[in-house]
Amino acid sequence: MSTSDTSRLYEISDLYDYESLLTTPETNALSRLRGFLAAEVAPIVDEYWERGEFPEHLVEGFVGLGMLAPKELGDDIPRPLFEGFRTLEIARVDASISTYFSGQATMITSAVLHGGSPEQVAKWMPRIRNYDMRGVFAITEPDHGSDVARGLETTATRHGDTWILDGEKKWIGSAAYATHVCVVAREATGETRAFLVPTDSDGVQLEKIRGKASLRIVNNAHITLSGVRVSESLRLHGVERFSDIGAMLRHMRASVIWQAAGVQVGAYEAALRYAGTRRQFDRPIASFQLVQEKIAHMLGNITASIGMAARLAQLQETGVYRDEDSAMAKYWVSARMRETVALGREICGGNGLLLEHGVMRFFADAEAIYTYEGTNEISALVAARAATGISAFV
Repeated sequence: MSTSDTSRLYEISDLYDYESLLTTPETNALSRLRGFLAAEVAPIVDEYWERGEFPEHLVEGFVGLGMLAPKELGDDIPRPLFEGFRTLEIARVDASISTYFSGQATMITSAVLHGGSPEQVAKWMPRIRNYDMRGVFAITEPDHGSDVARGLETTATRHGDTWILDGEKKWIGSAAYATHVCVVAREATGETRAFLVPTDSDGVQLEKIRGKASLRIVNNAHITLSGVRVSESLRLHGVERFSDIGAMLRHMRASVIWQAAGVQVGAYEAALRYAGTRRQFDRPIASFQLVQEKIAHMLGNITASIGMAARLAQLQETGVYRDEDSAMAKYWVSARMRETVALGREICGGNGLLLEHGVMRFFADAEAIYTYEGTNEISALVAARAATGISAFV
């Protein structure tokens, strides 16, 4: 089980000690990750967030950490529960850095594991784990987000053992730092395909999306594909229809739930520090009843959110990956996240608008997490469809 209470990672924010569900090697790996984040990430994120730039030097730091296959776990494949706490720990420091990490740890990993043939999995997964292959997932298009299953416009045309890709993708995080983009496209016959497209291929154009007010550190790309030639060997052979893409998305969505929980933890810890040191009317504001109610509300949201995420991870470990499970968690935890970061901002008053007090980044970044990997409306409809047996999709 976990290490002693005196060395708990989450003793401030983990009221029900969900960390105790982890093994000692898992907790040790998270401790090492926390050390890296405290030394290398936390001191610089405000500066890079304000500049709207990604700290590229951190890429090699994450490679060196080896968190995709932590040494503490030996030859064991990381459990979904450990993967969740790993995401929480990074998001607790910064949501943008967590988004970058998840592109490698979750998105391209899920695409290959659940879309590739056994031979492709054997070829690509070792390269993903050691970052020799750095990938991102591209399904969203300029005119198609929630309706992409029906509206997918990027086309794939086969000529022998070569495919020609044409179309556009939007909001593709960290594509500028990837060697490959997993592009979802559709044949003229209607079948859905997925391809591991090298980013240096002729006809691939990456344009940074500017003017964002959320996840400002993430370099989101608008990708244009103009007659891009891809070999049959780079097509994920397990993808024949959109339901195969859905299997990937179910796994990806679980990571975002943990990310939403981690953002809450980061905002809560920042607000708690502020409330303990900020004095008004000759006393710390943490002594005021209205502030304490906000603190209790935030902690309740966090406790419930981690509990839902942890239970989902346990189900996944048994092989349960139902759409309604991940959709319900995304719907509910994202809504609690919005409440939590808003309460943290309120506790800090006008000073909460300043990056230096820690809550404003989480407040702004929560808006992106609330929307991506399934908007709240779509997530609610998926969960309610399972509950009622009736689809409300138009």
